Amino acid sequence: MSEPATTATAERRGSRVVLVVYLVVVAIAGLTGYLLGAVGPAALQPVALFGLVELRPTPLGLAIYGMATLGGGLGVALGLVVYVSRRYG
Repeated sequence: MSEPATTATAERRGSRVVLVVYLVVVAIAGLTGYLLGAVGPAALQPVALFGLVELRPTPLGLAIYGMATLGGGLGVALGLVVYVSRRYG
């Protein structure tokens, strides 16, 4: 017979699922940026990554831009959720 999952085990599984979903979403953003850069119109303007680094609208530049902006924004939001859930659980 298998033992019932403890709270710590369930929490680790839940954290792993959230991490995998986060990585998949960031990878999709990178793929979308790459595709936009590859087939996008020639009139695309350079983009500024967090207002600090200007990236040319190449497939690699737009992939980096998409992954960094979505990963940063979503990472901050998930970090706040983790903080609040541990503090006020």
